[in-house]
Amino acid sequence: MTPRQPKVHTQLGRAAVQIFTANDRMNQNLIEHLDPAAWKAKPPAKPPGNVRTIAAIFTHMHNVRAKWVRLTAPHLKVPPQLNRAHCTPQQARAALAESAARCAEMLAEALGDGGRIETFRRDGWAQPWPPGPEMLCYMLAHEAHHRGQVCMLAHQLGFPFPHNVADAIWNWEKLWKECGSPRGPGYDA
Repeated sequence: MTPRQPKVHTQLGRAAVQIFTANDRMNQNLIEHLDPAAWKAKPPAKPPGNVRTIAAIFTHMHNVRAKWVRLTAPHLKVPPQLNRAHCTPQQARAALAESAARCAEMLAEALGDGGRIETFRRDGWAQPWPPGPEMLCYMLAHEAHHRGQVCMLAHQLGFPFPHNVADAIWNWEKLWKECGSPRGPGYDA
């Protein structure tokens, strides 16, 4: 019996892993620097619907990632769901790190050579997509939308992020380096 060869990933697969890892670093940075009083503070209610707390937004992001893994890559370990009413910032950070790792594995398989991912399933009701860059773009757009909500809510609640924290979302060279890619975007780790 010959030993199993390690999977060779495509450049797109490697880049997707690096991109999603940097994306999660943005989330981690916001939670690290969020004033603890803002975590469960009630947002200003504006009709027509309810507004999530910052805790609920981050738990939603993790829970959606877990759903993507469960529906798209059930052979991977699916992270447990978080309860937004009881989740602490520390629990959210740990859960987001775990779900980011599973999403990175899923992306590596979907966009690499020979993975078991046949379709990307965003939700049970949604039409599945073939694996491709659109999958990564959808995942990033979802998270960027919610990061924007977090930054806006923190500001509305009187706990704005310092400029250096808010601006760090755009410092991709630094994010890449913090995530283990010393040469920055566009280069393999």
